[in-house]
Amino acid sequence: MSGTIPETMRAVEITAPGGPEVLRLGQRPTPQPGTNEMLIRVAAAGVNRPDVLQRKGVYPPPPGASDIPGLEVAGTVVAAGDGAAHLIGTRVCALVTGGGYADYCLAPVGTCLPVPEVLSLSEAAAMPETLFTVWVHLFERGFAADGDTVLVHGGTSGIGTMAIKLGVLFGLEVIVTCGSDEKCAAAMALGAVHAINYNVADYSPEVLRLTEGRGVAVVLDMVGGDYVARNIACMADDGRHVSIAVQRGAVAEIPLVEIMRRRLTLTGSTLRPRDLAFKSMVRDEIAQTVWPYVEGNRLKPVIDSVFPLEQAAAAHARMESGGHIGKIVLEMGE
Repeated sequence: MSGTIPETMRAVEITAPGGPEVLRLGQRPTPQPGTNEMLIRVAAAGVNRPDVLQRKGVYPPPPGASDIPGLEVAGTVVAAGDGAAHLIGTRVCALVTGGGYADYCLAPVGTCLPVPEVLSLSEAAAMPETLFTVWVHLFERGFAADGDTVLVHGGTSGIGTMAIKLGVLFGLEVIVTCGSDEKCAAAMALGAVHAINYNVADYSPEVLRLTEGRGVAVVLDMVGGDYVARNIACMADDGRHVSIAVQRGAVAEIPLVEIMRRRLTLTGSTLRPRDLAFKSMVRDEIAQTVWPYVEGNRLKPVIDSVFPLEQAAAAHARMESGGHIGKIVLEMGE
């Protein structure tokens, strides 16, 4: 490295599989960008559930990815390989396969978006992972369209809050489930048409009641397990069930006759292992369809809390407490 870019950088390392305490701030060589890659001086990085799973040792990074956690960053491009030099000096946010919890992070050109002046770098860092995830799964795999009623579990999570906000922009009626009355109120304030406290009421019959028996067109499910059959029970004919995580278990018993009778579709995917060509295509769609709302100051993430990089363990503890509403962000500082 030359110029003002240091040879080494601070980075959060996972010292062993375990709880938040296994996260340690260490030193790593500053990476160098290759063709169509840029080096971002990271101002902030988003904290996401896959980071927690990686820390626990149950969700390893894909081949070739950094073992440093962190799937989304925002900052300034300070170096670039062939095909990316024109971006040096610009503010960007990016979806990455790892490496975000560090002072510098490599990102492919194909997953970067420009950060407009109306967005702080901390806000920008809280957007790529949830925005890509919700766009792919709710709108592409779930085919959610103007006028559809959709059910989103974890309504005040990063994904849930982004789904509500995108739903408002694109004409969806979003019903969410949350674990407390406070969270239900927060989801409603963001634009959910209904919020169900799953600790008080069984959400499945409640969804049917709220939709006058019609059910929902799409379910965005990060729970899995016994939720799947309950989701199916409150889906409309020709409904789509999209699985993105399995917090209550990876195995579910499903009523095949109901799938056949009501022509239901069960699908899902994981975003992190998808190839760069796919992610670049998603980035182009977002740039065209969603990013104008960001530039127009009509779409911002919900930020729950911000921690300095050296307090990554506290940020993970906050996420695992379940008390957060919106995104948790790490800031690098000067």
